[in-house]
Amino acid sequence: MYRYILVPLDGSKTAERGLREAIRFADAQKTKGKLRLVHVIDEFPTLVELSSMNSFELSIQRLRDDGHALLERAARTAAEADVQADTTLCEVTQGRIADALVDEARKSGCDLIVMGTHGRRGFSRLALGSDADLVVRASTVPVLLVRDAAADT
Repeated sequence: MYRYILVPLDGSKTAERGLREAIRFADAQKTKGKLRLVHVIDEFPTLVELSSMNSFELSIQRLRDDGHALLERAARTAAEADVQADTTLCEVTQGRIADALVDEARKSGCDLIVMGTHGRRGFSRLALGSDADLVVRASTVPVLLVRDAAADT
């Protein structure tokens, strides 16, 4: 049985579908699994785009505020389904988002990761990369990937 499920959230419909699946999964277990809701801020693109430190700090603060709001909405969604959830906001200054997610799962003792994936193939996968693929390859705990319903068409 999985007792502590890490759920990465980025505000996309695919991530929301992953959250709904994780809630169903946690609720269906006799142990009443708990969720660890995670949002990761990647500071590097913001740093590259901005020329002044003041602009950088303002942009990062906006990303933090948006991330906290996203996590609060997701926690409310879990609570409405009577599933316990805690939240964390991670900031990546070096490295990949996938590494931050795998590290968070390890540090917090999660025994499953449930995440949405866009199911990209071909050139778009090569160009955009796949955090889900990297998580699957690096994780020491099972990973359940949930595709967006629109990807099925």
